[in-house]
Amino acid sequence: MIMETQPQFNAHGKKEYPPMHTAEHIINRAMCRLFDTGRSINAHVERKKSRLDFRTDRPMGDAEAKALEDEVNRVIAQDLPVTYRLSTRQEAEAYDVDLSRIPEDSSEAVRIVLVGDYDSCLCIGDHVTHTLQIGRVEIYSNAYDPEQARWRIRYRLHDADPSFE
Repeated sequence: MIMETQPQFNAHGKKEYPPMHTAEHIINRAMCRLFDTGRSINAHVERKKSRLDFRTDRPMGDAEAKALEDEVNRVIAQDLPVTYRLSTRQEAEAYDVDLSRIPEDSSEAVRIVLVGDYDSCLCIGDHVTHTLQIGRVEIYSNAYDPEQARWRIRYRLHDADPSFE
């Protein structure tokens, strides 16, 4: 159910680059689907290049990076719509989103970002309106740290919609 009144969200001081930020959503869901890692544990998402860390006991490397890149670009090529649904925290549970990162003192209103039927997650950032605007994702490096059980990927975009520049 969509909320009837205009919700008040917590302050958000970062201005995301919508193609890169939306790519992050798709990468996170692809990691969950391909490798059962859960969403990233640490993210640094910027205009030119970005980094995501995933918790995993499984050593991962170039083969996994290639599979991930292929899946993400397959999803992007579907030109899925990126839409928003405003709801209460309780209603958001129906979308299987992680509510654990929301501070207890934040508003009851949440915004769910839907990337077609591929991904749904809570987010108040900026996104593209459809996935072809992202361009193509290239995972240009990856490293597995067995001591921290962490796989780090670094990625960049090619051919993103120039209207976001």
